[in-house]
Amino acid sequence: MRPQIVLFGDSITEQSFRAGGWGASLADTYSRKADVVNRGYGGYNTRWALFLLHHLFPLSSATPPVAATIFLGANDAALSGRTSERQHVPTEEYKENLRRIVRHLKECSPTMLLVLITPPPVDEFGRKEYASSLYGDKAMELPERTNQVTGVYAKQCIELAKELDLPSIDLWSKMQETEGWQKKFLSDGLHLTAEGNAVVYREVLKIFNDAWLSAPEMPYDFPHHSVIDEKNPEKAFQQQCF
Repeated sequence: MRPQIVLFGDSITEQSFRAGGWGASLADTYSRKADVVNRGYGGYNTRWALFLLHHLFPLSSATPPVAATIFLGANDAALSGRTSERQHVPTEEYKENLRRIVRHLKECSPTMLLVLITPPPVDEFGRKEYASSLYGDKAMELPERTNQVTGVYAKQCIELAKELDLPSIDLWSKMQETEGWQKKFLSDGLHLTAEGNAVVYREVLKIFNDAWLSAPEMPYDFPHHSVIDEKNPEKAFQQQCF
């Protein structure tokens, strides 16, 4: 059986298997070596994600994932009193929910490689433009998310990763290091462009490579065609490992 890598998160993960998405790029990199599984749920916050754990990561599984990315917080950071307030989760609860997710996954497998990813930065003007394109004059003047508040959630995510000695990606800070990040990395002020997806892909792959999940060093699930003898093909399939 191929090892399994699970991408767990919200819409930014759900959309990651689209053309140019970071999940699709990972699936291509690990082709024939590991199955990259998309478990992204658009609109979900960490509070709702907790209800999925026993379904997606059953403790009774004999073959738990070897690695998982945990990419949540963009919806938790929705502002109370604004249009997306039903998704809002207070920062303290957000951090504790992430802790509970990590605890559950480690209970599934103590050796599972976990990567915490912060929400990306928010381009408030881009979000307003997007809302106006959908709702016209009915769009709210006040943003439903702000970059400053999202940064607080990103900080909580990074702090938890340090507390638990887990690798993390500070996407909120990383993207803002690039001039013009608002249009370069974000398609609607929140979700990722192809270039934004590329940033996530590179950062995740870097962590995987630095750990023990380097694709070039992993065996194929079955023999490469070049080692199959056309006169005696069964010989190549008698090996235990490929």
